[in-house]
Amino acid sequence: MIRTLLRVILIVIIIVGIGAFFVGYRWADDDVDPIVDRPIGTSGARDTSVDTSRARATGAEIGEKVAVGVNAAERAAANGAVTAKIKSKMALDDAVDAAGIDVDTNGTVVTLSGRVSSDAERERAIRLARETEGVTSVVDKMVVAGR
Repeated sequence: MIRTLLRVILIVIIIVGIGAFFVGYRWADDDVDPIVDRPIGTSGARDTSVDTSRARATGAEIGEKVAVGVNAAERAAANGAVTAKIKSKMALDDAVDAAGIDVDTNGTVVTLSGRVSSDAERERAIRLARETEGVTSVVDKMVVAGR
């Protein structure tokens, strides 16, 4: 009985809320003046004062900067992908504490740093990094705890 009463009250509240929303939405914009975009007139004549060679040079300069930025973004994405592969391998390995190891990738060179609990963990982390596709060398800067 109480459960049915609560459902009915909830349904009434939802219906009243929806109705209030639509009524408020309909009357909310009555006092706002719409912004009218007016077209800008042109004479139709060609302006000969534009320096096209300067515009082309500026466009080429911008294009070169965009290309450099795209190359940098591609390198960063590739580095991030290799780092993510290594970190996921370490996270899935029971012998390695991935949270204690920092992985930095620069091209095909990977640097491992941080604290590990044993020499076996250190060797396993290095091996996981070396076995990753796209890695040519691994720099070991890990410290074994207790030494």
